[in-house]
Amino acid sequence: MSVLDTTDMVNDAIKIHNLTPLTAAALGRTLTVCTFMASNLKNQKDKLSVTVAGDGVGGKITVCGNGDLDMRGFIDNPQADLPLRADGKLDVGGCVGKHGRLTVVRSMGLKDPYSGSAELVSGEIAEDFTAYYAYSEQQPTAIALGVKIGTDGTCVGAGGVVMQVMPGASDAAIFMAEDVMSQLNNVSSLIQEIGAEGIFDKFIGDVEYTAYEPKYNCLCSREYIEGVLISLGKKELDDIVEKEGNVTVDCQFCNKKYVFTKDDVDKFFK
Repeated sequence: MSVLDTTDMVNDAIKIHNLTPLTAAALGRTLTVCTFMASNLKNQKDKLSVTVAGDGVGGKITVCGNGDLDMRGFIDNPQADLPLRADGKLDVGGCVGKHGRLTVVRSMGLKDPYSGSAELVSGEIAEDFTAYYAYSEQQPTAIALGVKIGTDGTCVGAGGVVMQVMPGASDAAIFMAEDVMSQLNNVSSLIQEIGAEGIFDKFIGDVEYTAYEPKYNCLCSREYIEGVLISLGKKELDDIVEKEGNVTVDCQFCNKKYVFTKDDVDKFFK
């Protein structure tokens, strides 16, 4: 069982991307479940890239992370909005869309990265990743996710609970897991009220567990961007400078802008 509190991470995403409550919920849920996936990477430098490409008003969601739990992400249309559902909740399914595909790529230092995908089920994220684990990884998984947005537009509670059935699990253990998951329909409120440790203590009891500290942390830098630009070759960069006056690169994960002049491009190749 993994319990995640991603409230701070979602608030960072809201500030960086100026998200609406709807897109904060969609991106926040995806950041949360991807944090769980990144926590299972074997090495700190292993990387994870996830895209949720549906037909909803929010457009594609992209999330990346690594074994150190440096997480980052963006949604194509951060200002997308929809009326609340009939039950008063945010229409995350309408934001993401019910038709499309979820794709996971893990780079673990091998010659070729591992890639898996599955069709979207509902656009509600938790159900979609549950289906991904079942169909692409043949791993029975139960997922509860939630993002609660306050009246001021900030996140007051975000997180999730993930349970996976391990080989040899007893019927009693599976029954207990099902019972716990049935009580987590409002996991974001539980995160707000008692936190991740409180959820663990309430539903599992006094057992040892390992705590991690995921964070929203974009790994872009001017030096990294320089390396990418150099790989394009001097001729292409000179053409861009001639047409645009300089080379400008925007990072979609943190909204930083990097500007390179003609002198900068010349220095790249000296």
